[in-house]
Amino acid sequence: MVPFAGYAMPIQYEGIIAEHLWTRAHAGLFDVSHMGQLLVPPGEDKALEALLPGDITGLGKGVLRYSLLLDPHGGILDDLMVTRRDDGLYLVVNGAVKAADVAHLRSGGISVDYRDDWALLALQGPEAVTVLDRLVPGVADLRFMRAGSFAWGGHDLWVSRSGYTGEDGFEISIGVAGVEAFAEVLLAAPEVKPIGLGARDSLRLEAGLPLYGHDLDPGTNPIEAGLAFAISKRRKTEGGFPGAEIILGQLLGGAPRKRIGLAVDGKLPAREGALVFAGDVPVGVVTSGGFAPSVGAPIAMAYVAAAQAADGTPLEIEVRGRRLAATVVPMPFKPKNYVRAEGSNA
Repeated sequence: MVPFAGYAMPIQYEGIIAEHLWTRAHAGLFDVSHMGQLLVPPGEDKALEALLPGDITGLGKGVLRYSLLLDPHGGILDDLMVTRRDDGLYLVVNGAVKAADVAHLRSGGISVDYRDDWALLALQGPEAVTVLDRLVPGVADLRFMRAGSFAWGGHDLWVSRSGYTGEDGFEISIGVAGVEAFAEVLLAAPEVKPIGLGARDSLRLEAGLPLYGHDLDPGTNPIEAGLAFAISKRRKTEGGFPGAEIILGQLLGGAPRKRIGLAVDGKLPAREGALVFAGDVPVGVVTSGGFAPSVGAPIAMAYVAAAQAADGTPLEIEVRGRRLAATVVPMPFKPKNYVRAEGSNA
């Protein structure tokens, strides 16, 4: 257990590799209650749009949208999920910056209700739907990036078919009074094991998903980060979000650097902060890296100069005083397994 964002968080239970592979094959339960759950009342869509590049006014009920809080220069203050509910807009933000996010939203004139009386669980893996639908009938009807209200044992649940592992799965918001009992019932299922932060990190890395504070920060903009999809079509035309001139300029003309995936030769993993070289010239830096259990080899994410960002480009990473051969590869490193439409995975 380690302290993180004011919480005691588990790194591992039986081992990172075992937990990682269990989640890929079965179902893993993550306690992600350190994340910030916020409610913005109805009628504040436009005010929220002034702070991020997503189409909030056009967001349908029960639809999730990935978006970004941006500073005046287009730098990423946080990445988050926004969902429309009957009682307003539901935001899930990163735990380490949730206090700063609340202050930033309020400084933009937005009313924010920080719900620290809600816990958040993530049930991830191909058997997650079987387990959860036994306890909460109807959740199997949700598709990827859709959410709805359910109930269990007298407790209200807000369930979304989403997660940060690249697998099918769910995130479940429940009042703190009911979360322990609900987690114990989930863990009693033979398909489910508890999973710690170590495997959560290796799972999202294999899925090519950036982690705030490592792969994303105020020195990074959405185009460099490969997150142009978070800029809704209408906002690309209208602008009106922080840093729009810089971001839309790079959208048309290209960014000077890009977030890339790297396949690393050998068995030695490259870690955050390692320099990336093209010949003798430093061209970038690793922001996330480690051994990928499902791939069976070390992988890394890095930002490199645009000229070295094409798939297939040979590069080197400096690790412990030696150079490791690496190749730029497309992400995700392992295909995602989201249930997007009836009977289909993508």
